Amino acid sequence: MQHIDLKNKRILVTGAAGFIGSYLVQELLETVSPVTVIGIDNMNDYYDVSIKEYRLKEIEKKASEHPESTWEFFKQDISNKSMIDLLFQISKPDIVVNLAAQAGVRYSITNPDAYISSNLVGFYNILEACRHSYDGGEKGVEHLVYASSSSVYGGNTKVPFSTKDKVDNPVSLYAATKKSNELMAHAYSKLYNIPSTGLRFFTVYGPAGRPDMAYFSFTNKLLSGEKIQIFNYGNCKRDFTYIDDIVHGVKLVMQGVPEKKTGEDGLPVPPYAIYNIGNNNPENLLDFVDILKQELIRAKVLPENYDFEAHKELVPMQAGDVPVTYADTSALEADFGFKPDTSLRDGLQRFAQWYKEFYLK
Repeated sequence: MQHIDLKNKRILVTGAAGFIGSYLVQELLETVSPVTVIGIDNMNDYYDVSIKEYRLKEIEKKASEHPESTWEFFKQDISNKSMIDLLFQISKPDIVVNLAAQAGVRYSITNPDAYISSNLVGFYNILEACRHSYDGGEKGVEHLVYASSSSVYGGNTKVPFSTKDKVDNPVSLYAATKKSNELMAHAYSKLYNIPSTGLRFFTVYGPAGRPDMAYFSFTNKLLSGEKIQIFNYGNCKRDFTYIDDIVHGVKLVMQGVPEKKTGEDGLPVPPYAIYNIGNNNPENLLDFVDILKQELIRAKVLPENYDFEAHKELVPMQAGDVPVTYADTSALEADFGFKPDTSLRDGLQRFAQWYKEFYLK
């Protein structure tokens, strides 16, 4: 692995108004100086756009505190090939972090088109642009880092999930598109010597997160007096990973580039890597819901005497869902000396506090 310094680099972040993207951009502006960050996002309405606008404002604030660095934002869609090609020609990124994707397992059952357009066509456009960044002897893209997902492990029963495990049995279209991203990146790394690293994220949560995620949608429902449904009768375990841990991991990985080597056949050995980023500590859903309830009461989002039992319903497993997610993070620890460690209580406490300030001002 080759180490690169992010200072003075031009970094393209797709999905920059998304949950992970916006935190990553703020972290880069805060800790790398000087740096040029180019963000793109289509600002679609898969969930409340006001949260995406809030995240962009937070980035603007951070950028104004660091005038030595540059922040540029383009409202564009990665599925638009000519726009992506033009953006690469103009901005000449050194590092590309592809976080733009249509997320969510359940939505992939009702709206599959969005996943093909963003996760397959969009990612192909990014790969092609990386490939052509070397045209005419240009230095081109030094490292492509892209989001994969723990959902690629499908119904694997061997836990914890290791990146050495076979992942050929996706149980949702979303998972299939993420596995496809890994395969496409591998092919492009082999053919064009593009250093690429995929990151399998495990249930990312935190302030200003995605409203379709359980912790956020449960909060919305409890506040409006609706019942929350706990799938598989609560017999699910999730490896919840706090947003700051995810961003720390992404930033470390950006700096560790898989090395370019030539094989015995004279062709490139693909400079390609995959890592899990998870908490390595799966929590039972019922325990998770209990901690969430306590923290929402502590933050005064819910009243002290809230009748929680009357608002929860245990229901069967849902199509596309998996009973357990559990990350083996030993490769990340070995290569980068990092292991996510924010406790679920700390993370949910910060979320509850943010929720109160954002919605209940």
